[in-house]
Amino acid sequence: MAKTRRLTVEDLWKLERPAQPTLSPDAAQVCVSSTSYDMEENKPRSSLWLLSAFGGEARRLTQCGDKDGEPRWSPDGRWIAFLGKRPGTGSEKGDEETQVYLIAPDGGEARRLTDIPTGAFAIRWFPDSRRIAFASWVWPEVRGLPQLAKRHKAWKDDKVKAHVVEHAAYRWWDRWLSDGRVPHLFTVDVASGRMRDLFAGTRYELPRADPAAHHYDIAPDGREIAFTFDPAADKRFDHENQIVALDLRSGRFRSLTARSPLNHESPRYSPDGTRIALLTQNLRRNPVAEQKLAFIDRRRGTVEVVRARWDRSIHAPLAWSAGSDAVVFHAEDGARTHLFRWTLGARAPEVLGRGGTVSDFDAAAGAVAFVRNTMGTPPAVFWSAPGAGERRIDGFNAGVLDGVKLGEVREFTIEGWNREPVHMWAIYPPDFDPRKKWPLLHNIHGGPHSTWGDNFHFRWNNHVFAAQGYVVVCVNYHGSTSFGQRFVESIDHEWGKRELADVEAGTDFMLRRGYIDRDRLVAAGGSYGGFMVAWMNGNTDRYKAYVCHAGCFDWVGMFADDAYYWHPKELGAWYWDNPAKVEAQNPRARARRMKTPTLVIHGLLDYRVPDAQGLAYYNTLKSKGVATRLVFFPDENHWILKPQNSRLWYREFFAWLGRHVASGGKAKRR
Repeated sequence: MAKTRRLTVEDLWKLERPAQPTLSPDAAQVCVSSTSYDMEENKPRSSLWLLSAFGGEARRLTQCGDKDGEPRWSPDGRWIAFLGKRPGTGSEKGDEETQVYLIAPDGGEARRLTDIPTGAFAIRWFPDSRRIAFASWVWPEVRGLPQLAKRHKAWKDDKVKAHVVEHAAYRWWDRWLSDGRVPHLFTVDVASGRMRDLFAGTRYELPRADPAAHHYDIAPDGREIAFTFDPAADKRFDHENQIVALDLRSGRFRSLTARSPLNHESPRYSPDGTRIALLTQNLRRNPVAEQKLAFIDRRRGTVEVVRARWDRSIHAPLAWSAGSDAVVFHAEDGARTHLFRWTLGARAPEVLGRGGTVSDFDAAAGAVAFVRNTMGTPPAVFWSAPGAGERRIDGFNAGVLDGVKLGEVREFTIEGWNREPVHMWAIYPPDFDPRKKWPLLHNIHGGPHSTWGDNFHFRWNNHVFAAQGYVVVCVNYHGSTSFGQRFVESIDHEWGKRELADVEAGTDFMLRRGYIDRDRLVAAGGSYGGFMVAWMNGNTDRYKAYVCHAGCFDWVGMFADDAYYWHPKELGAWYWDNPAKVEAQNPRARARRMKTPTLVIHGLLDYRVPDAQGLAYYNTLKSKGVATRLVFFPDENHWILKPQNSRLWYREFFAWLGRHVASGGKAKRR
């Protein structure tokens, strides 16, 4: 089929999004949760699919619920546990919260295992396949499921919805942490459905910031659980966590890392039971210190951090090899996210396949199943094993992009701030002709400590941007991850300066190519990328238009966000102690110079960059007589997640840029 059509936002929302693979014990099959979206119904639907590692058609396992996810294969291979919601029939009520369900790999009806009013998440099997552990947000002072149900109903029925708090961390991204609930670990018996709160009557809980299955693990003998715990009375998201072990027979808790002055997270027992792998950070040295691999020797009780020159941050989860001689994980490196294997005693890890961005993975019986995407290909499921190579095993999205022509993707190393090397992507229109002049669109990533990787971004898709007739560039400015820890920390206490120099260097580099129109330069960014375009508005007038999505405008006003106590660590001062230092990094302080037309986009439910930031920026530009437009989503958070809202977002984005610069190639003047 001839590829003549250009990628659109409608195409993005037709694509399946597989995630969360789990391998069968023999590694011959993979179960994944895949999400599809209905533009007209404006909502997602997730189902479980079974894939063979050796080929054949995918088989849908579930189709009754809307949010089937987090599949986990039982160690004996008989069951797949998953989280789901099921609608009620007749007089029955449907699930109000996600519950644990079981389904046989060969199909049949799913069986609900839990019935807990506060819902279940973060599931793990016990090694004997007779019990499952899960987490639930519960009131710690409430004992017993009947009382929990009563308390939950009273909370839901209460006409007063006020938030009353005294603790420091009371919001997280788009949810309030103000109702007194904390994440506890439970067990449920597969045969009887009997549940037990493992933390009942204790001070223990999982982390309140995105608690997940990687925050705890079960010992191979099933007698102990190790979990991540913040020992401080007033929990915060920048605290040093410990690894605590619970003896399931005696009920005794003991910290395994109390003597270590590091942050510890994500424990994982080795199959032979001798070690626990975990992630560590020296937060006392730097708030964005790299996450390193460490091991707890269970017999000696010692914690040893792997010493190596390799300075990339390791991400959870961790997985052991079957022989307990290596740990598998994923990490960023050079604007990509690879799977790595670190053999015990080695000086550095080895890469298990290069290219693209690995998001989720699972390991079993010497094999690995994972989901990977690239700048030009949506997420797909792969299987790999020693001696068997790597192969794609899913058929999701077959035909969806048939006939769609994507532009070329190139990578450059440019001279950025202080003439230091900086990585940059360039994505070209499908009909790019270097003999013409093209508009340049900067797509600036957030963070700042993140990266524009080799990934198929659904919310800020570079190929959709390029298809409109822009040469799109993504500069991995100073402070970006995946290029070494020195590069990450280089912007400490001086935000904006080096990043702007790098973006400007990217513009100058592209202008020297000869095919960029210097009169058609535009820039867009979200979150810290939004900070960057606001910062650019106060520092340069070479760009014709900006798009600021969920952007930081005022670091004093940002004290209303959910991580206010973290900003002074990066900015170098509390605003009341050194206002001059904070103002030197503040876009608001340069409002007098701002004159570039800007589209401001924000969501009401954004607690990371509160909506007042966008409104203050919009009001400032309006007051100055600068052309500006506001797109405000009362039902979205930091991201635009609903299909119809996303369609509007892209339409407004392109209409705004098109108002100020013409897209497409133009003949060069002779």
